[in-house]
Amino acid sequence: MNSTALSKHAVDSNPRLFWQGTVAMLPLSVAVLPWGLLAGSFAIEAGLNPLESQALSAILFAGSAQLVATGMIKAGAGLMTMMITTFFITSRHFLYSVSMRAKISPLPTRWRIILGFLLTDELFALCGQQSEKQFNHWYALGAGLSFYLIWNLATLVGIVAGSYIPSLSSIGLDFAVAATFIAIVVPNVKSIPILVSVITALVLSVALTMLNVNGSLMYASIGAMLTGYFGELALAKRTVRNKESGDEA
Repeated sequence: MNSTALSKHAVDSNPRLFWQGTVAMLPLSVAVLPWGLLAGSFAIEAGLNPLESQALSAILFAGSAQLVATGMIKAGAGLMTMMITTFFITSRHFLYSVSMRAKISPLPTRWRIILGFLLTDELFALCGQQSEKQFNHWYALGAGLSFYLIWNLATLVGIVAGSYIPSLSSIGLDFAVAATFIAIVVPNVKSIPILVSVITALVLSVALTMLNVNGSLMYASIGAMLTGYFGELALAKRTVRNKESGDEA
């Protein structure tokens, strides 16, 4: 097969990979619908107009940060406080980007910018575990862009519903937040350090919340990351010792 034929084959496969990514993301896109409804209705309830409410999803595009920021707007918090809080909530995306750097850095700038903007918990759960050979930017684009569009559509529905149905946020839609993260985390618990990290986050978040500690989720996240990191180190050292013992034998 000559270079022209190879190029044509690659171009023909791009739409197929795009739709494969869209289909693979579909379960998480459906799961996030109640979350988007909550984000839209809560923004209206907080006093934002429909354009501002939609802009939160279109520009910020971070569910947990949106809900927290909207709550702070409703409480009358200052801009700097909201920016610092949003920074800490979304700081995990820095870890996602570092983890996927080897896959995305060889791509042209426009692709790095697009995939960087679309990088969410859901996209990382779908593509973060792929090897550099498995990863395809068209597949990632299909997954990330479809999720972005569905998230904004759900927000729009929430904005419209929130304008006509008072206290829509009080009917239990916030459970979608927990359900979505459970769906993301559980399939990725594939090693002892990850399991220990998840258990640490669970125990710390519940215990610190019951003790009324401010920033309990942030402390639980830091504790879980440190536990997972040291667990990985311990596992790596044990693997090296076992290998050395086997070589000596």
